[in-house]
Amino acid sequence: MPSSRRHYLLLWKPYGFLSQFTAEGSFQGLKSLGQFPSDVYAAGRLDAESEGLLLLTNDNRLKHFLMEPTAGHPRTYLVQVERIPTDDSLEKLRQGVVIEGTRTKPAEVRRLDHEPHIPPRPVPIRFRKNVPTVWLEIILREGRNRQIRKMTAAVGHPTLRLVRTAIGGLKMGNLKSGEWRMLDEKEIVTLKREGEKELRRMSYEG
Repeated sequence: MPSSRRHYLLLWKPYGFLSQFTAEGSFQGLKSLGQFPSDVYAAGRLDAESEGLLLLTNDNRLKHFLMEPTAGHPRTYLVQVERIPTDDSLEKLRQGVVIEGTRTKPAEVRRLDHEPHIPPRPVPIRFRKNVPTVWLEIILREGRNRQIRKMTAAVGHPTLRLVRTAIGGLKMGNLKSGEWRMLDEKEIVTLKREGEKELRRMSYEG
């Protein structure tokens, strides 16, 4: 029986895990990372090869906001790509590229000067001799399937590693891969306020 208590958890999903509790094929499920409340589910997804923040909750109204494609809720990613993108390639990512017949919404994109301080992946990235790599920070306001991977491939820079570091104002902080924590009261209030504001806007525009 579902609990009447609302739960809000922030999890760093490791590489090789699905954004669901049950395992599937060669990929592990979140269940193996700890004892979670029985009725929470991920509000949004990361594919098995991607890492980083997932919000788990049983608050269906909040999940609706976070997963609604038109809501425009920001998500921040660190993205390691092959070769060094030109300013023109970065601008194309910012303005939107056509993937599967539809142009992506404008995004915030910047090239990082230094490699970010994140732990190594348990399965090393594909490495090609004499092919440099660089890290980008990308902030999206939509959530299409494998969107960043398709975007960087469209401008000639395949994604090698992808880590989500923020969901709106929720940041990674001291979480390590595979760890999770409950949101504090201030974070919950802020997240709900953002959600209610956006849901009202969507209702008004609809």
